[in-house]
Amino acid sequence: MHTRLVVRLLLAAVALPLALASHAADLTVSAAASLTNAFRELGPAFEAQHAGSTVVFNFAASDALLAQIAKGAPVDVFASADQDAMDRADRQRLLVPGTRRNFVGNALVMIAPADGALGLKAPADLAQAAVRRVAIGNPASVPAGRYARSALEASALWPVVEPKAVLAQSVRQALDYVARGEVEAGFVYATDAAVLKDKVKVVATVPTGTAITYPVAAVAGGPNLAAARAFLAFLATPTAQSVLARHGFSRP
Repeated sequence: MHTRLVVRLLLAAVALPLALASHAADLTVSAAASLTNAFRELGPAFEAQHAGSTVVFNFAASDALLAQIAKGAPVDVFASADQDAMDRADRQRLLVPGTRRNFVGNALVMIAPADGALGLKAPADLAQAAVRRVAIGNPASVPAGRYARSALEASALWPVVEPKAVLAQSVRQALDYVARGEVEAGFVYATDAAVLKDKVKVVATVPTGTAITYPVAAVAGGPNLAAARAFLAFLATPTAQSVLARHGFSRP
């Protein structure tokens, strides 16, 4: 009995480091919701080039992801949909110095349900009485919402739109509201509109005061810094950039 117990303990001692090593090979990437489709395609491509690595994605609004990281979530890479969220991560010293870079760009668009009959053609049309609800990411926590509010403020339309605003927790939620016909219009990224082009139509491209660029960086204290650096380098490769372009992203 004693011998069998010793053998079991030895086997357990060997198995535990192996399990931990396997877990350590996981690369956790927290990315803005608008990157969902493109990154899900990039994950297997990265794994194919880095044997033994497994990419685990966490998609949400950039501010929500930042809050998770600030509370100690074991994240290796943070990809934000705007500079503001990444700037705050930098000020909180949550990033590995020297790893931050812009890797794609995007555009803000106004959309309506594909079968919408209001004939909306521009943000100014949101002043119509027939427009009762407008989906927009919550400016307090969603980059697309911040871009939309800023653009509407610049054209003096925010006082008109704000009372009609249906605040979404992510840009994809705003997209869903429009796709389901629960609102008359909404503001999302061009890449999001392309995901459901059979259910929504782009009414107008909305000028923004600053170019929409997506920064990415390795997270300080992340469990797999080597893989994080490899993923950042991978995003700049022709293979990755080709996939991102196919999903509608532009070069930064």
